[in-house]
Amino acid sequence: MRPRESIAWGMAAALALGAAPSVRAQAARSAVDVSATQGVPQYRDPKTGQVWTPLNVGGKSGPPTPQDRAFDPLSQAASVRGVITQRPSIVPLASVPVTAGPRMPIVNLGDASLSAVPGKRWQVVLYLDNNSANPVLPLLNCRFTNGGQLVEQTHVLVPQVGAGLRVGMVIYGPKTELFVDHANCAVKSP
Repeated sequence: MRPRESIAWGMAAALALGAAPSVRAQAARSAVDVSATQGVPQYRDPKTGQVWTPLNVGGKSGPPTPQDRAFDPLSQAASVRGVITQRPSIVPLASVPVTAGPRMPIVNLGDASLSAVPGKRWQVVLYLDNNSANPVLPLLNCRFTNGGQLVEQTHVLVPQVGAGLRVGMVIYGPKTELFVDHANCAVKSP
């Protein structure tokens, strides 16, 4: 092999190895925190053409309207009483290595995203890995907060997850009339 070919081959191999995801390099998590990732909400007034965003709403004097409070999390005092119980549907996505042991939990949570379905509810899309060789029935707890204050708490009774399986699910939060800027979901068992 010529020196140039050797260097080119070595760089290609390094890039290929660097780009390949390593399952062992991923940190196991039994909890995930996720902030709302929506772009800046905006509304275009059809009569005036004015675009309203959190940056320009509420510039008038007088008591704030419910729409103004939606952009000012600290002025919202509403919350959902009690603890909501959910039984989400799961979607099997892939197999994961069976690695449960002293340093790896039986179940761990993967990437999560918090978003609002306009006119409906806040939701967290969440991924769960069963790292064991046995089926499990996970129990999760999710807290939807606004400026650090609890808006809704929910217990999530996940259906049975097969051995060595990665699943996805949607966990619903409060109605979008209540502002949520953060969600925290954690594994309670196993």
